[in-house]
Amino acid sequence: MVKIDLITGFLGSGKTTFIKKYAKYLIDSGKNIGILENDYGAVNVDMMLLQDLMGDQCELEMVSGGCDKDCHRRRFKTKLIAMGMCGYDRVIVEPSGIFDVDEFFDALREDPLDKWYEIGNVIAIADAGLPEQMSKDSEYLLGSEAADAGLVFVSKLDESSKEQSDTILPHINRAMESISCTRKLSEEDVMKKKWGELTNDDWNRILTCGYHTESWQKRDVEDDKSFSSLSFMNLPLTKEQILNAATQILGDPSCGHVHRIKGFLETPDGWFELNATAAQRQLNPIANGQQIIIVIGEGLNKEKIEAYL
Repeated sequence: MVKIDLITGFLGSGKTTFIKKYAKYLIDSGKNIGILENDYGAVNVDMMLLQDLMGDQCELEMVSGGCDKDCHRRRFKTKLIAMGMCGYDRVIVEPSGIFDVDEFFDALREDPLDKWYEIGNVIAIADAGLPEQMSKDSEYLLGSEAADAGLVFVSKLDESSKEQSDTILPHINRAMESISCTRKLSEEDVMKKKWGELTNDDWNRILTCGYHTESWQKRDVEDDKSFSSLSFMNLPLTKEQILNAATQILGDPSCGHVHRIKGFLETPDGWFELNATAAQRQLNPIANGQQIIIVIGEGLNKEKIEAYL
């Protein structure tokens, strides 16, 4: 059977960066892998960030966003059926930061996926700089995405203080308690290491962390429309202008509660990838992109956001 891993984590937590490192470890170990990307919105930005992994040992697939829940579940299952016939040693699923984890487990209990796939690991990525105060919907996602994890990997330690990273474990436990999940994470369930410090033993621990099946009080965040995404195409902005716009949007409450701004910008110096959250604004060179900026958050005000762009 094909091993299949789910990499969860709240918006902007660093799932795609983790997958790049994780996939490289698997490829270097001689494994043939498939990566299934499901971004939030109709354009899959994160898949474009993984293009350099593609080769004889790694293929990328995508579940298109921008559709209703039932349609998405059908597409997810159909894509897994197709990937199950490709002879991979392992499949890695990266869902959006707004994801019902039960969708993963439910799909793999259905015929024929239950005969083809064996669940390997559920790994939750948590940003070391995660705000202590979050909305009820955000707390629900944080708790539900970590509840079944065999391991919580704390990311972005370079950008946060030790005091901040030390709040992650109690924060996640509070989030799980708030949704009536009885599981309580311990330090043994968490890994806090910078990318350059990871050893083969660390990767083996990650690779064998497994998963849990927990119960909690279900809510349907997508149905209450609290989270949404806005896409802006072909913006005639410079690098300085897009970074300034991102800072203003993230700092202006009238734009809504913006969690993340991401996308690509083409300049005379080439393509750049934008990744902006309340804690950081990054614009990094990339080989190729698509002229699009995506804003993700709660209660977004399109007119206010557009005014900055």
